[in-house]
Amino acid sequence: MDRAEALVKIGVITFPGTLDDVDAVRAARYADAEAVSLWHADSDLHGVDAVIVPGGFSYGDYLRCGAIARFAPVMSSVIEAAKGGMPVLGICNGFQILCEAGLLPGALVRNKKLHFVCRDQWLRVENNTTAWTTRFEPGAEVLIPLKSGEGGYVADQSTLDELEGEGRVVFRYVGENPNGSRDDIAGVCSANGRVVGLMPHPEHAIDALTGPSDDGLGLFYSVMDSLVSA
Repeated sequence: MDRAEALVKIGVITFPGTLDDVDAVRAARYADAEAVSLWHADSDLHGVDAVIVPGGFSYGDYLRCGAIARFAPVMSSVIEAAKGGMPVLGICNGFQILCEAGLLPGALVRNKKLHFVCRDQWLRVENNTTAWTTRFEPGAEVLIPLKSGEGGYVADQSTLDELEGEGRVVFRYVGENPNGSRDDIAGVCSANGRVVGLMPHPEHAIDALTGPSDDGLGLFYSVMDSLVSA
């Protein structure tokens, strides 16, 4: 392991109800980062270089997914760090939290037909210039697990036009739209490309032995490249 890579620290937040923090920690370690566990009630980011807001659930989701978790003490620090350019990845519930926190535009609503969707889903990489996607070829199709009940991405038309015009749609569903997301959007990024959110779970696609593919590793290697070369 390169010494510079060994010094890269990726924080993974745990909220009450979080399910996939351990998987996100494992994914960070697969990419040779030092994974640092962050607790929702602790405002200290412990010197990390990037943050993953993982999937599962978070307290207060019964009101609206992520609506209460976005006010957790740790999120104040994440918002401030993101404004300073720190890479942040929101996965599933983490994507919902980032939208609620204003770090990403739009919102996530109940899936079409109101059914929970759990399946392996093909995605197309629309933007490979973000801090989390440089390892992918433009237009690459990747197989990533999807598991959510409120994964329909929505935004007003002006916001959608802005996202499309600025190339800020990062991932798009291939084939049948699984949840009714506008324009088949599966993931978007901030204006500077440092903050990315997506509904599917790349941390569940890091090992061909345990997942449908190892395509998800590309996100974690990408952020390592971004941080090591910074």
